Amino acid sequence: MAIGHKAWRPMGTDPPLRPVHMSGRAATAGVETHTIEGVTVPVYSAAKTVADSFRYRNKIGLDVAVEARRDYRRLHRGGMDDVWRFAKICRVSRVLFPYAEALR
Repeated sequence: MAIGHKAWRPMGTDPPLRPVHMSGRAATAGVETHTIEGVTVPVYSAAKTVADSFRYRNKIGLDVAVEARRDYRRLHRGGMDDVWRFAKICRVSRVLFPYAEALR
């Protein structure tokens, strides 16, 4: 769960959460709004989620990040342009590049 860089971490949540602090363009880029049971909820796009999974690969595991990239490629045949845009914003384009080349 992404929270603002000055926000307090939620304590004692069920299910347990691992919030990460974000600020600037990394926090605002890729936000989509969806209506779920009448409530408007901000959710990151699939491409932003892939970039974030590489950004936080040490917290969630590199295997999760690679699998997210593989699933995105399988489900979004249009290309990786959005992922590259968000990878530049999140400053992980150099980390993502070898995995993108290997899975071509």
